[in-house]
Amino acid sequence: MSHYRPNVRDIEFTLFDVLGRGEVYGRGPYADADEDTARTLLAEVARLAVDVLADATVDADRTPPAYHPLDHAVSLPDSFTKAYRTWMDTGYHRLWLPPELGGSQVAPSLRWAVTELLMGANPALHMYQSFGGFASVLYALGTGEQRVLARTMAEREWGGTMVLTEADAGSDVGALRTRAVRQEDGSWHIEGVKRFITSGEHDLSENIVHFVLARPEGHGPGTKGLSMFVVPKYRVTDWATGALGARNGVRATALEDKMGLKASATVELTFGEAEPAVGYLVGERHDGIRQMFTILEHARMMVGTKAMATLSSGHRHAVAYAGQRLQGADLTRATDKTAPRVPIIRHPEVRRSLLTQKAYAEGLRALVLYTACAQDDGNRALSDLLLPLVKGYGAERSWEQLSAALQILGGAGYLKDHPLEQYLRDARIDTLYEGTTAIQGMDFFFRKIARDQGAALTALAAEITEFAASDAGGAQLAAERERLADAVAALRRITETLGGHLLTSFETPDALYEVGRNTTRLLMAAGDVVVGWLLLRGAAVAADRLTGTPARAADRAFYEGKIAAASVFAHDVLPLVAAQLHTVGRRDERLMSLPDAAF
Repeated sequence: MSHYRPNVRDIEFTLFDVLGRGEVYGRGPYADADEDTARTLLAEVARLAVDVLADATVDADRTPPAYHPLDHAVSLPDSFTKAYRTWMDTGYHRLWLPPELGGSQVAPSLRWAVTELLMGANPALHMYQSFGGFASVLYALGTGEQRVLARTMAEREWGGTMVLTEADAGSDVGALRTRAVRQEDGSWHIEGVKRFITSGEHDLSENIVHFVLARPEGHGPGTKGLSMFVVPKYRVTDWATGALGARNGVRATALEDKMGLKASATVELTFGEAEPAVGYLVGERHDGIRQMFTILEHARMMVGTKAMATLSSGHRHAVAYAGQRLQGADLTRATDKTAPRVPIIRHPEVRRSLLTQKAYAEGLRALVLYTACAQDDGNRALSDLLLPLVKGYGAERSWEQLSAALQILGGAGYLKDHPLEQYLRDARIDTLYEGTTAIQGMDFFFRKIARDQGAALTALAAEITEFAASDAGGAQLAAERERLADAVAALRRITETLGGHLLTSFETPDALYEVGRNTTRLLMAAGDVVVGWLLLRGAAVAADRLTGTPARAADRAFYEGKIAAASVFAHDVLPLVAAQLHTVGRRDERLMSLPDAAF
């Protein structure tokens, strides 16, 4: 039986009932897929995900990709290769391509909804098929000739990679040492070693095009001195036809032995060691960090989607297990030795945990799709603001709640008999790659709030405050809306406090320490407020459905579940934002003066 348990019902409810995408799909730039087409697509991809794609990720965890040092190659297990080819043969990978590269006019929100289904079943497979995103970047940023290469990448399904990290630089991108040397023919020779390169070597496609950040000779230090180059695994003798020449001077010199997500080949890449690694400057412009961020931002959205998809499936496994695992009597009859054993879903603490997991899984889904809707609507400021929440907050909360799901299964969940143990190993990376949670917090405050003087956050907070003051959901959600109003007010004060420290730092630099120790706290508080708001929006829709035409039993249970999840989040989670405000408001003079040895 497949490990993956999708929740298409909630995806559709969020897209169409809460976020109103039925008014967007099938119109204007998204003419190729209306609401009916979208629902059919989601159902078909969910079927493929469960029946065809999911088992391959389990098999690749047990028999992971193999590294062959003689030819620096990586091979994937046959079952994974078969699943990949089946997926590619459907042509659905073209959803991630623009029309100019053979794709469809599909709204980003529908694309991210499909991404959830694919990543929930087999996240590594989605990463391997992400060449469409790389081809799109090259088409958007490249020269006319490079656009030809982008078309060839899409048509021949060549792999693509983001080549950024170095062992001694890590997240300090400006410290990287890979260099680029200009050649007389206009090409560049790339020299250096990169680590943690996702899909950097594999046997799923005939060629892989690496998007490499390097420092051209003579360019200054820091991120401003960096440029982005495309470096094919095999040299391309004819960019229009994709005719391949000799092997280029880039080699996989190690395959990382990882805790989880083993189906994804993560390698060390060495450039220019035995022979030149020929690359081409993207767009013939030295604008590397901005160009790379177009890839990085997509990757961060992908990571948050992956985290949420894994939590959603893990939660559904926990619910199923709790419904059939008999243990203990009902708490009201705990002293009655003759009382029958009940399923553990009848125990209050188990129910609290399951409902909290549900709230986070569905709230994070709403966060991903709401962010994608901002992309539908061309609201770049809102999408940029929310991206650290999707990635940083989403990955952290998903990991926490997956751990709670494991508690429901107890010792059984620690065994490979159930998918939770692999889910936890595969999800641990989500809080780390494409920027750790602390980096997301710094990005959220400095780049997404301070840089535009809080304009985007102020606009979002005003919308949340307006909802909290409304009568959405009627009297049964009045107390929950009040908790939301309190939480968004506390979030405003947290942001104002950090903004005050930032202004003070121009006169007293040490004030920045107060910002630095609280940016992650701000990130998590903002995530709680936005998710709480989105859950209550869904609950208000559900409340309206329950007061209308009598619903079927299954529909009634679904709507009641939406209301209950939003309510438990409002009462159990949102009040904690005020506690974060208390912590932010306390200055910590000791933290930075404490001797390192004291730690």
